[in-house]
Amino acid sequence: MKTINVHRTTVTLCPDSTRVLMRPFHFMSGQRASKICARIMALSEDEVHTQLAQLWAEFGGRHKKIREFFRHGFEEVRPYLLSDRALSEERSLLIGGYFTHEYSFEAAALFNPSIVPHPDQSRLAVGSQRFVLSLRAAGEGHISSITFRTGVVDSDGNVVIDAPTRYGLEPARVPNATFEKWLFERKLRERNLIGAFSREVLKLLGESFTLEELRTSISLAAKELRVRDLETEKAAKRTLTLAQSCFEVQFDPDSCFSERVLFPSTAAQSHGIEDARFVLFQDDDGTRTYYATYTAYDGRMILPQFLETSDFLHFKFITLIGPAVENKGMALFPRKIKGLYAMLGRQDYENIYLMFSDHLHFWRTKELVLGPKFPWEFVQMGNCGSPIETEAGWLVLSHGVGAMRKYCLGAFLLDRDDPAKVIGRVGRPLIEPDENEREGYVPNVVYSCGSLLHGRQLIIPYGTADHATTFATVRLKEILDAME
Repeated sequence: MKTINVHRTTVTLCPDSTRVLMRPFHFMSGQRASKICARIMALSEDEVHTQLAQLWAEFGGRHKKIREFFRHGFEEVRPYLLSDRALSEERSLLIGGYFTHEYSFEAAALFNPSIVPHPDQSRLAVGSQRFVLSLRAAGEGHISSITFRTGVVDSDGNVVIDAPTRYGLEPARVPNATFEKWLFERKLRERNLIGAFSREVLKLLGESFTLEELRTSISLAAKELRVRDLETEKAAKRTLTLAQSCFEVQFDPDSCFSERVLFPSTAAQSHGIEDARFVLFQDDDGTRTYYATYTAYDGRMILPQFLETSDFLHFKFITLIGPAVENKGMALFPRKIKGLYAMLGRQDYENIYLMFSDHLHFWRTKELVLGPKFPWEFVQMGNCGSPIETEAGWLVLSHGVGAMRKYCLGAFLLDRDDPAKVIGRVGRPLIEPDENEREGYVPNVVYSCGSLLHGRQLIIPYGTADHATTFATVRLKEILDAME
């Protein structure tokens, strides 16, 4: 077996507990919320002024647009006010402050990175490339979210990360986002939700519709059919839940990349948005779009889902549908193959499969590509991000799990025209945890969600012990030459 010279860099990204989000503090009953509001309403205006001034002094410099957040918080709890009395601006803000808390979104871990070319490649030295790094950040309760960094890799493969700001912010939900009727109908069919009720709902909708229009259509369909049985209520709920799982968000255009945090916002994501695998996809017409597969986790079940963005400001969240996407670790190829979308995944917790589809949202069939062969991957295999196209074939970084649940990174090569054909694999790990990487939240783990080919060098960001992130570089030729 040929030896591959992997260069570990000194760049390390560690979790930073000082980076916090403002989040709604609603972990209480309506009765308790009313009591809190009543206590604030009993304060004099002077006392309100003093308390609010203390809040500004303590928290004003830690967040952007804190006033707007407090105002929104006040509007959320306004129904719990047991008074119609007009409130001063300061009292409204103070109430909002009592229903807000800070969440340190990367206090526990900053790991499982994915790397793609930055949308802006201007003002760079010759041979340099700017990149976007997505990371899985974990905070209190080990709830995972997606955060970002930017950086540059120069002509020699040196990696420099831009310093993040101290701020963190969530995006706003895009109001009145529209659904395409034909696409929504196909999703209903795939979920076996098409029946008399759903057909009536669809009949009342236009070719495109909003979530509110769907709610209205569901209500009208129930009246039109004059049914209010349990099965109809279930169908209505499932139809609405399917629509609610697909939504759009928008970050403030003035925000920095490092300030943007995609925090769980639906029931399916409630315990985490995990292991996003970003890829820059080029369509047949030349359009370039960033897609990412990720795993939504609700504390009991996992659900493979999908992100779409062109600028890292506006994101679409989409639910993947079909029997081939029922596990985790999906990774999209960066272009179509023979007119079809292609994706790798692990449906059985052990092997790597290949899937094809005519539409990004639907995946029905799968084909076994390869399974564990070497001792360091006897327990299971999985991909470490989207395949990278080279002149020799599709290069895929993989992870293998061996004895003592030790994770290592490996690599294999798929045929460019027929990626179901394995044309080579590396017989020994590219990267395995060394003495400086094995200790952490989960010992003996190195893991990546995507690498970047820069010239003839592969830039590999990877998480260590599910705690921090570092980088390695390796010459592409060395990997290809070591393929058996």
